[in-house]
Amino acid sequence: MRRTEMLRPAVRVKLLAAVVPLLFLTACSGASGDPGDSGAGESPSNPASTASETPTPTPTPRAKYKPASAEGPAENVPLPVMPEEAKVQSKEGLEAFARYWYEAANYGYETGDVGPVQAISSPDCTACLNYYDVVDQGFVGEDWIAQGQIDVQDALSEFVLTPQGRYQVVVMLQQEDMEFYSPSGIQSVDDGDAGSAAQLFEAGFVEGQWTLFFIDTMQTNVP
Repeated sequence: MRRTEMLRPAVRVKLLAAVVPLLFLTACSGASGDPGDSGAGESPSNPASTASETPTPTPTPRAKYKPASAEGPAENVPLPVMPEEAKVQSKEGLEAFARYWYEAANYGYETGDVGPVQAISSPDCTACLNYYDVVDQGFVGEDWIAQGQIDVQDALSEFVLTPQGRYQVVVMLQQEDMEFYSPSGIQSVDDGDAGSAAQLFEAGFVEGQWTLFFIDTMQTNVP
């Protein structure tokens, strides 16, 4: 059994005020007794309005994603976001959830962070425990994992309750070779899938969200 077969148990206003001085324009007094002179100065002009402006904020550029390689671990890996559909208790919601689960697993392989998977998996999920172990081993000290990404090709469910009150999804996928590195170089390589694999993904809708309970490989090298 490959170390990477966690899916195969038994397998993140400044207000700028340009303060314009008020300019009071006072007319010169006319000669005393000037027929057109009322003896009163001109009214001051209207004060200039205070100008204010809010500068357009400059967006912070997103750090560029860099996949893991022999040169070093992955950088700036985007955290997968669960689609709204995957939060719904429906056939389509379950299939979307299954796809998202594998995206979260891929994130763990690249970063060493298994939190996203733990948040949506039962603590009794054996395949998940194997997955955590593989990731932990791959990120000991300054070590890292490269490749090993899972490509989900399809996820289909008949949306029928099992006796345990769960739902099953058949997931077609393929996984790359997984490379384990340390600062001194490559340590080992675990073979990926030569062809597609079919896995049984079993989840339940618990406390308003989908939770994975079980994964098992049904068939490998599917044409």
